Amino acid sequence: MDKQKLQFEDFQPGRIFLLGPKAVTAAEIIEFASEFDPQPMHMDEEAGRASILGGLAASGWHTSSMFMRMMIDSYLLNSQSEGAPGVDFMEWKKPVLAGDTLSGRSIVLEARPMRSRPGIGIVKFRHEVDNQRGELVCLGENSTMFRMRAAEVSP
Repeated sequence: MDKQKLQFEDFQPGRIFLLGPKAVTAAEIIEFASEFDPQPMHMDEEAGRASILGGLAASGWHTSSMFMRMMIDSYLLNSQSEGAPGVDFMEWKKPVLAGDTLSGRSIVLEARPMRSRPGIGIVKFRHEVDNQRGELVCLGENSTMFRMRAAEVSP
């Protein structure tokens, strides 16, 4: 194990990991939508303006994917993550439009050792993603499993 990587013990309740910034382009919105969610408001600026979203808008699934990448870059690639058992909730609060810049935070809510998997702890996070105006665009909670340092020294 790489002792420099974040492990379970590094995720104390209250710790905040900053996310982003991530600039959102029209080209990437259309590219994602073309493959995964080809609704008009995600494919065409005029259709987006005519919708309740107010412009060319990223799919909620695209917003979630960008958020995932920001988590990866902020702390997951530099950790002993063992994956996640799921997502408690993910809410898309406001449209993410072409030209927006996203940033945010992952906040550790709780951390506990797993009884069913010795040497692994589970960390619950709250995630908040804002646009450049400080408006909340995405909110979620989930738990992630991390290796424990104690497991490295146990027989």
